[in-house]
Amino acid sequence: MPVPVPQQRSVPAAETSYGADLTLLVIEDDPAGTFTVPELPAAAGARVRIRTARNLTEAGLLLTDDVDCILLDLALPSGAEARTARGEDPDGLATLKHVLRIAPRHAVLALTAQEDAELAAEAVRVGAQDYLFHDELDGRLLSRAIRYAVERKRADVAQHQLTESRLRAQENARLERGLLPTPLLEGSDLHFAARYRPGRSRALLGGDFYDTVRTPDGTVHVMIGDVCGHGPDEAALGVELRIAWRALTLAGLCGDELLSTLQQVLEHERESEEIFATLCTVDIAPDGRRAGLCLAGHPAPLIARQGRAAHLLPYQDGGPALGLLPRARWPRRQVELGGSWSLMMYTDGLIEGRVGDGTQRLGQDGMVAMINRQLAEGLTGEDLLEAAVTHVRELNGGELTDDVAVLLLDRDQDVVRHRTQHGVRGRSIPRPRPGQVSPAGAQRPPL
Repeated sequence: MPVPVPQQRSVPAAETSYGADLTLLVIEDDPAGTFTVPELPAAAGARVRIRTARNLTEAGLLLTDDVDCILLDLALPSGAEARTARGEDPDGLATLKHVLRIAPRHAVLALTAQEDAELAAEAVRVGAQDYLFHDELDGRLLSRAIRYAVERKRADVAQHQLTESRLRAQENARLERGLLPTPLLEGSDLHFAARYRPGRSRALLGGDFYDTVRTPDGTVHVMIGDVCGHGPDEAALGVELRIAWRALTLAGLCGDELLSTLQQVLEHERESEEIFATLCTVDIAPDGRRAGLCLAGHPAPLIARQGRAAHLLPYQDGGPALGLLPRARWPRRQVELGGSWSLMMYTDGLIEGRVGDGTQRLGQDGMVAMINRQLAEGLTGEDLLEAAVTHVRELNGGELTDDVAVLLLDRDQDVVRHRTQHGVRGRSIPRPRPGQVSPAGAQRPPL
């Protein structure tokens, strides 16, 4: 048999939220339906629409999204009597708990007799916004209680959402920090530094990625790449490519074979065939004096040697970005590094920022000039990277919209000789400050 739905009626209200109309659902157990809501004083033309339900079944039918507040009679019959008959512990707030479950985003006012003050207070502790006594109910009190309950519920919901947002942001931050690489350089004579700045607001991880590992034969492998796009999907794909690169490198792959396999990973994992990734890989020989360079549509690294200005490594023999051409090839070019050198690898976010208010970009030539100026000021290592990223941002006139990753590897032949002579090869020796003399008595290399 269908449950009859009582008609909806409206009465003027005085102190409704922001002067807007509100809807009140009254759930009470008067079988004759004679329970009346006190007349609410009119003010500012605002009205409270009243709906009345005689039981929880009717309440479920009338509880629509436009209901702002529920006035619940705690004396409404529930399953408490049945539990008492079975010798179980009754729950005087079972009806309220049921309403709170089916209406988690609605304000709830508990209505009870004055002798049940303790039960009314318990109702607030359970989740009601306020309580009212039958004998004291009048229009002005009810009007104020409705407004208070609605605003308190809105504040509670907003606070709950804010807390959830903060917890989610903290969890995302922990996840993203865990996905950033930890260089594996134990036993190497090279010094490593990196700076990373995602383009997404409040993100820690973007589509740029990098990694560095040393294989058992003493070769140091370093990589930096960039997935096109700046969203979380691109960041996830960048992490997948970095982890795949590390696994393949530790498995012994290098050069064209490694990049061909990475392209297969990209093709299987990307959401669209339009997604591609640029990549630069360098494998440095165990003696630190030679390296193999592979470019897949990525900007060439910058190198500085003792007594010489920083310049770009050769980039004419590079191959296409990963994911653009099937069965592509990526030549490996041999590069002579020398005894003391510094190698800087970066993504295009460092060179594509604007210079001033126009459309001019910094570009690779502008970046090389900027780095040489900073070298002349005595900046090295992490200080140099931080200054470079900061200056690029200043030239752009604000935050960069693209992700920026930049890393630095350097080797000081005198430090290596000092370690070898004192039997401390592979241990960390503090980096001297700019202008400070290294342990072997020589100046640090240019970067």
